[in-house]
Amino acid sequence: MIFDTRPCQLGEGPLWHPQRGQLFWFDITAGRLLTQDADGPKEWRFTGNVSAAGWIDHDHLLIASESALLRFNLTTGDRDDLCPLEADNSATRSNDGRADPQGGFWIGTMGKAAETGAGAIYRYCKGELRRLYPGISIPNAICFTPDGQTAQFADSATGLVMRVALDADGWPKSDPWEFLDFSKRTFEPDGAVIDSAGVLWLAHWGGGAVAAYAPDGAFLYAVEVGGPHSTCPAFGGADMTTLYCTTALQGMDGAARAAFPDAGKTFVTPGVARGQSEHRVIL
Repeated sequence: MIFDTRPCQLGEGPLWHPQRGQLFWFDITAGRLLTQDADGPKEWRFTGNVSAAGWIDHDHLLIASESALLRFNLTTGDRDDLCPLEADNSATRSNDGRADPQGGFWIGTMGKAAETGAGAIYRYCKGELRRLYPGISIPNAICFTPDGQTAQFADSATGLVMRVALDADGWPKSDPWEFLDFSKRTFEPDGAVIDSAGVLWLAHWGGGAVAAYAPDGAFLYAVEVGGPHSTCPAFGGADMTTLYCTTALQGMDGAARAAFPDAGKTFVTPGVARGQSEHRVIL
């Protein structure tokens, strides 16, 4: 079912704001933050790419742009930079990101043309931005287990989904290990979220679905969306049982767009599972 009809070139980063009861998402390469409220569809425009967000309070989001992490006021539209993010490298931009249970914000960067190994994964916590994993091509699937003890990320270019143990402050305390391997599949792992039961919901870029994987990695089932490039899921709604998913038009030629006229739109499926509430970013 379609939630929002506005097509996105590269829809990404859906975030259910628990205090506002409202979904926000991005069209990365168009520099747009989108939402719907009681007055209908709404969007904000940015200079350059914007890709992911975490919520700070009722009126403020932390937003990852191509050169900074910034604080954005949803009421006034005011924005101020919190710290630079590869601001000295015009060839990269931000991509997937999510707040962790300890109040930090994980964010990945990548080459604007997806150059091999051009990006990295960082964690921003209480004013400090620390690079965790360099040499990433397409960072995705950043999410966290309900107990806050494990983080997950993927490099879509390799097809590998990795996990890493966290200490009490949310910093990695082990080497990453392989959780899922899609290197021989026809799709790539994209954005992901873990629900309250520890089930992973992973968007399949090129597969047109969000698939559920048990805590041991076993495939459970998939929820199809109306475009081949499903990019990132999010749980929301009053009881956190509604699954949203962004999609993308990127990489689709005229024939593909004719075959999938709803590609690029944002989709919704109610009653799928119960998600976790998105964690607050602590500045």
